[in-house]
Amino acid sequence: MTKLTVSEYVLTRLAALGIDRVFGVPGDYAFSVDDAVEKVDGLGWVGCANELNAAYAADGYARIRGAAILSTTYGVGELSAINGVMGSKAHRLPVFHIVGMPSERIQRLGLITHHNLGDTRYDRFHPISAAACCVSAVLTPDNCIDELERVIREALRQSMPAYIVISQVHGYMPVIGKPVKGTPLATIKRQHSDPVELAAAVDAIAAKIAAAQHPVVTITSLTARYGVADKAVDLVSKANLPVALMSYDKGVIDESLPQYIGLYNAEASQPPAVREVVEQADLILDLGGVMLTELNTAFWGDVLDTDRAVCVHDNWVRNGRNIYLNVAIDDVLDALIARVSPRERELAPAPAPLAMTGFGDEPTCSANFYPRLQRRLHADDTLVIETGTCMLHLNGMLLPAAVSAEEQGLWGSIGWGTPAAMGIAMAKKSGRTVLVTGDGAHQLTLNDLAVMGRYHVAPVIFVLNNGLFGVEDVISERGHEYDDLAPVQYHLLPAAFGCKNWLTAKVSTVAELDSILDAIDGHDGAAYVEVMIPNEESQPLPAHIIDRGYKLMTPR
Repeated sequence: MTKLTVSEYVLTRLAALGIDRVFGVPGDYAFSVDDAVEKVDGLGWVGCANELNAAYAADGYARIRGAAILSTTYGVGELSAINGVMGSKAHRLPVFHIVGMPSERIQRLGLITHHNLGDTRYDRFHPISAAACCVSAVLTPDNCIDELERVIREALRQSMPAYIVISQVHGYMPVIGKPVKGTPLATIKRQHSDPVELAAAVDAIAAKIAAAQHPVVTITSLTARYGVADKAVDLVSKANLPVALMSYDKGVIDESLPQYIGLYNAEASQPPAVREVVEQADLILDLGGVMLTELNTAFWGDVLDTDRAVCVHDNWVRNGRNIYLNVAIDDVLDALIARVSPRERELAPAPAPLAMTGFGDEPTCSANFYPRLQRRLHADDTLVIETGTCMLHLNGMLLPAAVSAEEQGLWGSIGWGTPAAMGIAMAKKSGRTVLVTGDGAHQLTLNDLAVMGRYHVAPVIFVLNNGLFGVEDVISERGHEYDDLAPVQYHLLPAAFGCKNWLTAKVSTVAELDSILDAIDGHDGAAYVEVMIPNEESQPLPAHIIDRGYKLMTPR
């Protein structure tokens, strides 16, 4: 039996996790990887418009499948992708970044080749790309099997990207040793607990829950990264505890859950009553570790008392001033579910859907767009929320039952949404992918519309056209020329990019918006709608909240 080459083995082993696509841009140093994609059963190539878009698409794919593969060439390719890979690190996504580099023969002869700086240093880019990952390896035929297992184990344990380097010549050589037969990601125990620390942590948390008079739970996207969001919901449901989300975690649980009370964001909480429930709680059970960033706290306006919080992180727990180490979040949740009993209490009123407003020839605006979108989402839809002012508007939207959402608020790289939506749509096995993006972010990565057309991806895309980099317009104080965008007829782009049978429209009135939404409901395929939004709307938060942040960012 012919042995697998190094590149074939790497892709075969990673595909066993449940990955069926490789996102990338071909390159001569990476041909061994590109060729291997065509040989590995069940694996397909997705050629993206550029390496950054490929990284964003892999990020989106990993959010659904749990892991993804990104392939780029040495130097120019990997450095183009690094922004997207770093975003995956921030959002705890195992993206396996495979980089093809010049042949060992070229390196050892001291030859100068392209994609270099004109010298014989072929290790310059390794520390740069590795910084976006939690683990790295340079694979050879001899070390491939052992090193790849180390890389996979660490990437899954930390739920972060991995950097894998394969030289031209080594990629085509057969592996040495006995291959490892992989298993699907869902069957892998990613972290292991110390039994003594685990028992102590669970005892402490259970006692806190039993004693609390006014507890509240927060659930973060980290629970989804480790595949335990459903367990977090089981705990909340069994104990009958109120649960709030923060902006970065919107859609991580079903918002039709009876215990769901809304989105906490200090004085920008939705509904406003959520703020009192969270800030006055005598116990905040934080499942995953909330991020107290400016966009999660209305520019640091929170008054959360960390001494009243119990934080369950991926592999450690903080209970006030007590720290429990080597306790896996899945083990903690399993033990708590077995321990807790239902609490008799009235929960806070359920959040209400956004009120419908506007009709007929009234101009489209945020106030009439978002309530209509909210009512047109279907079960199994995934709402992709681009970074920007649309993210702040969507915070107040109650997601219907069985609708999830994905965003990139922490890393906040505008342009992520369009390629990420493509990756998400390719990873999903049912339901639609619905993208809401501002025009500024969309301009950065809209060339991947051509890739969607090529691979018959069928998202529903709303491009909100206000002619501005809206979020920058807020932060920089309004009226700067540098926040203005080049005008684009967005609704004409799908046809220009070769997208066939896409439903497209440009709407500027409520009647036109209602009409296209009706058409989308009756259309089996992709849709792309340019929605005109007044540019004076670019301030979605009260002026005093923005001013608080502005004062922290400028000289006194």
